[in-house]
Amino acid sequence: MATLRYDVRREPDGTWTVFDVFTGLPAIVAGHPSVDLPDMEYAEELAAILNADDLKQRLSHGRFHPEGSPD
Repeated sequence: MATLRYDVRREPDGTWTVFDVFTGLPAIVAGHPSVDLPDMEYAEELAAILNADDLKQRLSHGRFHPEGSPD
């Protein structure tokens, strides 16, 4: 299974951030970092959308091989 690129984390101030697991930096959405999000559900939904888009891009560029498939 491919590693999902985006995940969420709770910040010390109680807000949520969607971040890139490969860089550790906040995900950029519409030119803005996805920080200071008010609730976990919103952050998780945003991460799911970003992960779906990333997977679609990886598949279209041949950079994703499902487990057990030839490289």
